[in-house]
Amino acid sequence: MNLPAGYSDDARTLWNVATALNRAAAAVSPGAAWLPPLLFFTDPDRTPRPWETAARLPAGSAVVYRAFGAAEAVETGERLRETTATAGIRLLVGLDAELAETVGADGLHLPERAAHRAIEIRSARPQWLLTAAWHGGETAPGGLDALVLSPVFAAGGVSASRPPLGAERFQILARGAGRPVYALGGIDAANAGRIGGACGLAGVDAIRTAFDAPSQIRT
Repeated sequence: MNLPAGYSDDARTLWNVATALNRAAAAVSPGAAWLPPLLFFTDPDRTPRPWETAARLPAGSAVVYRAFGAAEAVETGERLRETTATAGIRLLVGLDAELAETVGADGLHLPERAAHRAIEIRSARPQWLLTAAWHGGETAPGGLDALVLSPVFAAGGVSASRPPLGAERFQILARGAGRPVYALGGIDAANAGRIGGACGLAGVDAIRTAFDAPSQIRT
């Protein structure tokens, strides 16, 4: 799906790369076609009004809402749910299954340390989309729809202390993971085209900036 008028060039690049990766992944693993090509990860500090970015995302994308114990978690989650449901976007909640249930989310994103819970969660909520963080070590156990491998490039946030994998190492790890893998960490419109072997793109700042930005008019 091509983006309509009103989107920045960076947004178009990210979406085009993400959907191309998703199609390529689906050709190898048909289940990947069900996965959203683009994952927007929220962050309390870097994305203080995540519903505004969510409202601009293309239909078929997903938001991963990471509340990190915020007092207003339910309020923000419900606002995101309202926005994403209207826009045809799936909503995942980070780690907190109770919060996901409360706001009517479509699934859960687990930190690497909690990936072992996926089978139990899958048994209780078979309809949920389940993803988990991965940093290239031993792959996570079963029950997951996809892994989110990071950091591909130098990144901020919680991945800032980890050395970047680089595009080549990312591709090797992704192809050996045995399940679909998203690329996360330092990815923007300038380097997204270097990604191979992923089922889609994930990000925080780059997605917020690209999709919040007005269309760039060339003269």
